[in-house]
Amino acid sequence: QGHLVESGGGSVQAGGSLKLSCKASEYTYSRFCLGWVRQTPEKGREGVAVIDKDGSTTYADSVQGRFTISKDNAKNTLYLQMSNLKPDDTGRYICAALYSCGPRFDIATMSRATSLDGYWGRGTQVTVSS
Repeated sequence: QGHLVESGGGSVQAGGSLKLSCKASEYTYSRFCLGWVRQTPEKGREGVAVIDKDGSTTYADSVQGRFTISKDNAKNTLYLQMSNLKPDDTGRYICAALYSCGPRFDIATMSRATSLDGYWGRGTQVTVSS
């Protein structure tokens, strides 16, 4: 824990936007498959968005068209641009850099990943009010 550091969370009203960042100080992002999960008491951990080594992206159905994941390998920083936020987007957003992409790197892979599968941040809280 603590190898990755998230920032950018906060409290916004529905319809607002936030941009999350995830900085790695020790690792080269180009070597990993990266993603964001969010965690809530009600739903547990769920994958939100992933980006593979080649830059291909995949999104959970609930955020498709509203969220954009991107990375800057030179800065070792992962981003999540969130727009048109909804109260259901509330949660703790955690970034991860996985050692292996597996045969198919998708939202399900990200949702199942554990601390043994890569490096994880501590998360940043996003709260969306109606």
